Amino acid sequence: MRFMIIVRADKNTEAGVMPSEKLLTDMGKYNEELVKAGVLLGMEGLQPSSKGARVRFSGAKRTVIDGPFTETKELIAGYWLFQTKSLEEAIEWVKRCPNPLEGDSEIEIRQVFEASDFGAEFTPELRAQEERVGAQMARNAKH
Repeated sequence: MRFMIIVRADKNTEAGVMPSEKLLTDMGKYNEELVKAGVLLGMEGLQPSSKGARVRFSGAKRTVIDGPFTETKELIAGYWLFQTKSLEEAIEWVKRCPNPLEGDSEIEIRQVFEASDFGAEFTPELRAQEERVGAQMARNAKH
């Protein structure tokens, strides 16, 4: 089972405040533990929303909205991608995480859809297409 582990933004992450050396060190140790256990598939921190944009869809119309975005507590500051046997195992790993922000913070855990979750609508042709896209992504990641 794969899970996206989502770190919510706060006023500091949105202001572009970088983590302390201690937090970077603690996170580095935590990430090494995740890798050694075979849990960590990917991770990234995100720039503040002031450096981003949203595209709103309304039928065929597309509207671009430039950041920053006001609802800070709904924004994402970073994520990990875990592979574990269960939600409970993912929760146990997250509970071991250093607090990612100054003060209070919250980490959300969301299961990632697998091909088998989509049922008959996910035809053999669509499965083959997804496999081709996945293989190309893996090649792209090496460059």
